[in-house]
Amino acid sequence: MSLPKTLAEDVARNLVMVARLLDEDPEQAYGYSRVALRLASRVAAVREAAGFASYATGKYAEALAEFRAARRMTGSVELWPVMADCERGMGRPERALAMAGEPEVQKLDRAGQVEMRLVAAGARRDMGQADAAVVTLQGPELASHSVQPWTARLRYAYADALLAVGRENEAREWFAKALEADQGGTTDASDRLAELDGVEFVDALAPEDESGPAAEDAAAGDGPDAAAGDRADAAGPAPVDEGDGSAAVGAGEQGAGDAVEAGTGAGADAVTDAGADEPGDRPADTSDAPGAAPEDDRS
Repeated sequence: MSLPKTLAEDVARNLVMVARLLDEDPEQAYGYSRVALRLASRVAAVREAAGFASYATGKYAEALAEFRAARRMTGSVELWPVMADCERGMGRPERALAMAGEPEVQKLDRAGQVEMRLVAAGARRDMGQADAAVVTLQGPELASHSVQPWTARLRYAYADALLAVGRENEAREWFAKALEADQGGTTDASDRLAELDGVEFVDALAPEDESGPAAEDAAAGDGPDAAAGDRADAAGPAPVDEGDGSAAVGAGEQGAGDAVEAGTGAGADAVTDAGADEPGDRPADTSDAPGAAPEDDRS
């Protein structure tokens, strides 16, 4: 609301792209966040978005600076847990642990306090205090039977901490509880349970080995090729191949540039007009074009 209408729309488009890409393509989300930051660095929402984009790409020092700026602008403490986790990411778990004991934690809502507990437990493990990490995660939120958005992650972290200290049976129990609460699939609790139970998953759609039954049937003349030959005889002679046997290749996928043009529109123009730099290098499209089909070897 503090920006002129056109500029506000440009900034908003970039923030929308940050939100859309943050999970699936953090590097590109980071690029959009830098555009928004150059356009409106004095807007708290922009600093917060830039912080999360930096956090997602492992740029913890940048993220911490952006989160601190957003906190100064708003006076809110809701970013306190992720700020502490940035300290962990920078190799300073003792600072993260100190932040867990600050008065700001008492001002957090229940979800924020759970996040802070998770960060503190992680800091304990970073410092080699695995048993203390188990104790840190214990509390009324862990004992509660109600399922909240953070329940699965808390139970999963507790199970992982138990496993780290050799309490495998208890860990299995808590991985099962995490899976029960994980309706959105935010953890890999099912895989961890299978690992503890010695279950190995096999891809049923994987191609058969060339030396398997299908290959043996083909060698004996009883396989699919023989059956196809019988059907061909019944249907008459095969049509003459007048081409070179190459498959047509489609246009391929469009690159991320089209998304930028469609998503930011006037935003890109605003950046160019203002003389600002373009966002960081985007990952190039590395998808391989489909190769030519094998030549027709029918005689």
